[in-house]
Amino acid sequence: MTPPGWHPDPGYSGNGPAQERWWDGAQWTGHVRASPGAARRRGIRIGVGVTVGVVVLAAIGGGVYLLGKDGGGPPGTAASSPSAVPDPPGAPDGGEKDGEKGGEGNGDGQGPGGQLPPTEPGFATDLAAGISLPVPQGWKGTSGAVGAGLTTGEHACPGDTAETCVRGGVFSAPAAAMKLTAGTPEEAAKKDIALNAQESYGGKSYGKISSHEELKSGAVTVAGGKGYVVRWKVVTEKGDDGYVESLVFPSPTSKNMLVVVRSGFDVNKDAPKLSVLDDITRGIKAASGAGGGADGAV
Repeated sequence: MTPPGWHPDPGYSGNGPAQERWWDGAQWTGHVRASPGAARRRGIRIGVGVTVGVVVLAAIGGGVYLLGKDGGGPPGTAASSPSAVPDPPGAPDGGEKDGEKGGEGNGDGQGPGGQLPPTEPGFATDLAAGISLPVPQGWKGTSGAVGAGLTTGEHACPGDTAETCVRGGVFSAPAAAMKLTAGTPEEAAKKDIALNAQESYGGKSYGKISSHEELKSGAVTVAGGKGYVVRWKVVTEKGDDGYVESLVFPSPTSKNMLVVVRSGFDVNKDAPKLSVLDDITRGIKAASGAGGGADGAV
């Protein structure tokens, strides 16, 4: 069974900011909040276009940035439909019900009562996706209720030295949390790679992407499932060029759920070698103690 927590709202229509809904372990409740990525945050720029539970990742990989968490209490909520429902058992104290106005929170990925998702040494856990990413030596790993991330090599962004970029970044999230609706891993990976490239190296931190070369496109086995990976080398307007990769595979714990892992590495002597990215892919596994939803709806 999927554990109680904030998850992408299965009833979200696509109009207005994306939102999350509270799953109490048995049913969807009337408590909603704005998805962390939909809220404007302050912080250093170092991450990817994935909403990670502990931090908000607003772009992906080497050329990307991470929006750090604000101070404060649990993540805020957002208004939805005007219908209100009674408080269900186990509902979060800080959550708002449908029709109630909420505020911006810190996006720290903690569940009710400040509980963090389960972790294990040497891995960053994406609880919603049911996977754990191996943390290479010298890297920083971040676990989250929705999403997980790995980063290394912080440095001043070439296009905006007031911001911080990273030499390498790898981030995961359920495909639904990234609004990626393609049906198969191959379709999803091929659809995601251009967005990954743009968010990683196409912003002001690295300037526009002038061209790209496809280095890899093919099937791959990840955490026992049949997935698909696409890797590009992109040429940027400012600073280093980059490698970007979109990897999509079925969740090992939730039927019919696809997981997206976005990666970005600078082309630089101080950046990780691509062999490290391959090692991370081989090391992805089912998260210890993570449950799966019967229909893949987290």
